[in-house]
Amino acid sequence: MTNTPHTPLPMASTGCACCASAPVVDQSAPAAKAPASAGTSTTYQVEGMTCGHCATSVTEEITALDGVTDVHIDLVAGGVSAVTVTAAGPLSTTEVRAAVEEAGYALVSA
Repeated sequence: MTNTPHTPLPMASTGCACCASAPVVDQSAPAAKAPASAGTSTTYQVEGMTCGHCATSVTEEITALDGVTDVHIDLVAGGVSAVTVTAAGPLSTTEVRAAVEEAGYALVSA
């Protein structure tokens, strides 16, 4: 049996190797604005996300809430990210907080 050297997985610049091939989020581009008739948009501050996989987890949990039509995340790896949620009507902060926590992250209190 020969000893084959193992190459460790590289760390992605966002902090984890699981998302090394995840698309890069352009933080310099302005967020797209939904038309006024599309519903109610609210921006929440979420901490703890570090990569595209994190953003996908939060997006999936919030999208599952009744009435949500769009979720846009301006990812700030390792910092506080802006999460804009568009829904048919107003959502309670409690249900958004529960969805974010279900994904494993924290909604920053205002």
